[in-house]
Amino acid sequence: MEADGTRRGTLRSVDLARAVGISTQQVRNYEEAGVLPPATRTPAGYRAFTERHRAALLTFRALAGGYGVVRARHVMVAVHAGEVPEALALVDAGHAELHEQRLSLRAAGEALAEVVRQSPGGEAPTPPRAASSAYASLRVGELAHQLGVRPSTLRVWESAGLLRPHRDPATGYRLFGPAEAREARLVALLRQSRYPLPQVRPVLDGLREAGSTEELRAALDRRAGDLTARTTAMLEGAGLLHAYLRDHGPRTEPSGTGPDGERET
Repeated sequence: MEADGTRRGTLRSVDLARAVGISTQQVRNYEEAGVLPPATRTPAGYRAFTERHRAALLTFRALAGGYGVVRARHVMVAVHAGEVPEALALVDAGHAELHEQRLSLRAAGEALAEVVRQSPGGEAPTPPRAASSAYASLRVGELAHQLGVRPSTLRVWESAGLLRPHRDPATGYRLFGPAEAREARLVALLRQSRYPLPQVRPVLDGLREAGSTEELRAALDRRAGDLTARTTAMLEGAGLLHAYLRDHGPRTEPSGTGPDGERET
């Protein structure tokens, strides 16, 4: 603990720790890692923090809630190193990843609607498995790339009985037709929603056998809620980051201006 003899207007490690509900050791760790700007020292050698450090800590915590702890740490370290463009690029990447997840969720919903349409109670019967080969088929690597998973992950799902690709009679390669690709997309969605593999199979079996979609619809709704909550947290974190850069970030001149603020010609 810092001594009570710190200068007036400064904050101790314990003050920052109490502000966000963490330990004083975490505060020290954050300063050493560059998440917080360097602190000055009292004559006795204790850290003396300021409102800038408090703002940095609150910004980091807000960023972590939306972008994750690792990305938030990289953002703040880049800011304190004067690499603001790099920090903002990390923020952009987080939003791009969230957008991709929303697109994946939308595609999964469309896949579910198609499964329902082709179910025994829908408008059209499910095509026989042999018909899948009549349409464009994807190899393991191609489908894995579309879903954002490793090819080995698809093989694990196949071993667990979740996927049933057919084989190319000439090469023996696994091939996924439209029906198999839809099922793989649904498995990917359920796994993103933290469904254990044993719980995924009954959902797929229900879809295949009777068109039962209630559990999958619930998973889609939960996933959509998670993405909405994350978006809100990202907005909060980005707002605090903007305020921190405005009030405490490195000063940069607008493009095309000289050091005296006049536009260069």
